[in-house]
Amino acid sequence: MKLSVGIFFGGFFAALGALLFLVAFGTDYWLLATEIGTCSKAPEDAGGEKATFHHEGFFWRCWFSGNVRESNASMWNFWYTNQSPSKNCTHAYLSPFPILRDEHNSTSYDSAIIYRGFWTVLMLLGVLSIVMASFFIICAAPFASHILYKAGGSFFIIAGVLFSLVVVMYVIWVQAMADLENYTNMKKMDCLDFAVYVRYGWSFMLAPIGVFFALLAGMLFLLVGRAIYLHSD
Repeated sequence: MKLSVGIFFGGFFAALGALLFLVAFGTDYWLLATEIGTCSKAPEDAGGEKATFHHEGFFWRCWFSGNVRESNASMWNFWYTNQSPSKNCTHAYLSPFPILRDEHNSTSYDSAIIYRGFWTVLMLLGVLSIVMASFFIICAAPFASHILYKAGGSFFIIAGVLFSLVVVMYVIWVQAMADLENYTNMKKMDCLDFAVYVRYGWSFMLAPIGVFFALLAGMLFLLVGRAIYLHSD
């Protein structure tokens, strides 16, 4: 009875962790940024201040124009129904800076692109680990194999650790390596009222939740594998 409960909750937490990881990996809302400058005025009937909205993830970096009416940094500005029907997107696999597209310092660019490369590798390894873990657990269920349960649990823990590193590295990248201050100062040379508001998006927020569920599922499956092994003796 206890074993069945452990398998059920382990599978439930594993499914949640895998789903959250894959959604965070596949969506482009890890970082949200709003550029506002009264130098580029909105049309008189637009009902708000002109702004450029940026959002980015692992695969794509997109930006579109709009109008700010209430909160400059509100996440609702980036909701699907509030986005412009036409927006520009570019690949973001190894793009080292958020927001910056053509303007960058060569030294900081080279350093940041190496850092971004490590982040990309860890992200891919985390996704691969969660897929492998799910495969082992699915195969373990019909045969009640303690080896497969332990292997699946180990891969879930590895995925949780890798995604923890992904989250920490992304925070460091945005806070220390993105060079947003220089970007803002450069823009203010043409527009003194220019301002940029940056915040983490919902894709980023899903990753730590997925880490918790993956680690919890991994520990449960390790316990299930141990219990099956002891009962088999």
